[in-house]
Amino acid sequence: MKILKKKGFTLVEIMIVVAIIALLAAIAIPNLLRARLNANEGAAIGNMHTLVAAMGSYQANQSPATYPTSLALLGSVDPPYIDTVLAGGTKQGYGFVYTSPTIYTYTLTATPTVATKTGNRIFFANESGVIRLNDANGSPIE
Repeated sequence: MKILKKKGFTLVEIMIVVAIIALLAAIAIPNLLRARLNANEGAAIGNMHTLVAAMGSYQANQSPATYPTSLALLGSVDPPYIDTVLAGGTKQGYGFVYTSPTIYTYTLTATPTVATKTGNRIFFANESGVIRLNDANGSPIE
């Protein structure tokens, strides 16, 4: 009489593999989320540089030298100074708010669209062209 050997995994073996996968996921997922948050913040700084440069270019091409009235204007001229996504005010987890109190000044603020998920820091720039980190109240840190 021939005895058949059953092939496969035992329940204990499967549970050990699942536990190892869960442990690896518990270690890896927070690091991946932190990397994404850092990438969003880096992209926001890069977008602020783009906007500051676009403001300067726009101003240099105007007579008299004035800043644009909105971000949308920078994306709608031909040729555009910035892409249409950035001109819409939101890109890569950050919202960009542009104000122009006078035709010779502007403020630009980048805020995470979902705090602690898409970014932790708020960035600020004005006609000086310097990008600053804001405090929790939105005030520029000198």
